[in-house]
Amino acid sequence: MAPIVHCVRHGQAEHNKGGEAYFIRDPHLTEAGVAECRALESRFPFQSSIDLIVSSPLRRALETALCSFQPAIARGVKIVALPELQETSDVPCDTGSDVSDLEREFSDKQGPLGPVIDLSLLDKDWNTKKGKWAPSSNALLARARAARQWLKARPEKEIAVVSHGGFLHYLTNDWTGIGAAEHASAWENCDFRTYVFSTDDADEDAVLMETEQSRVARGAAGRIPSKEEQESLYLKTMQMWEDRGFQNPLKLNEKFEEPAAN
Repeated sequence: MAPIVHCVRHGQAEHNKGGEAYFIRDPHLTEAGVAECRALESRFPFQSSIDLIVSSPLRRALETALCSFQPAIARGVKIVALPELQETSDVPCDTGSDVSDLEREFSDKQGPLGPVIDLSLLDKDWNTKKGKWAPSSNALLARARAARQWLKARPEKEIAVVSHGGFLHYLTNDWTGIGAAEHASAWENCDFRTYVFSTDDADEDAVLMETEQSRVARGAAGRIPSKEEQESLYLKTMQMWEDRGFQNPLKLNEKFEEPAAN
């Protein structure tokens, strides 16, 4: 049976202050971000039931995972860094650190069963923002699908996933709620939502569906948009990102196109 998935956006990091802060490479959480994680730790109702934590390998996501899920970590739950969960753009703040740097930085994080963070899924190219890691729409849709397939195949029953405001829209295929002028995402810092996978065994896209309990808890009103309506919202979001000075992944498809196989 496919696991239940609790998706979480990271806490406030240095780049969230905007302006020149976007040029900070792989920024850390701020003091306010740590406080947000502590608050998430208190209000997250599944600390005793999650049996895996999966995180983007960007520092702010790993730090959020470490800070927000201490009760689960104290039980021996591990954090697996999954490169597919990294943020969408190739600006410095969304570009990850080299594996060797992450190993040095997080090697001292120990739980009851040894090292807490597993970086074994990261290869030397994970932070290049090229090929399958590119910020183009084609690449983002492909790695969101790959992330869902990986999660669906896991043997655990309940998983917490820590990612980013932009990529969580790709992961969940939910493009509703993006409206506030200062945001590029409908996900606030340390938001969490709960999903289940489609029960269709032939579903190769591994579709995630938000539970009704999760929708009610966050005040989502009305019916869930259809696939066609979500596609329309997606196109509107891409234009909105461009209008607000963010990358439009649709316009990067040609630039980052993978070479054709011979």
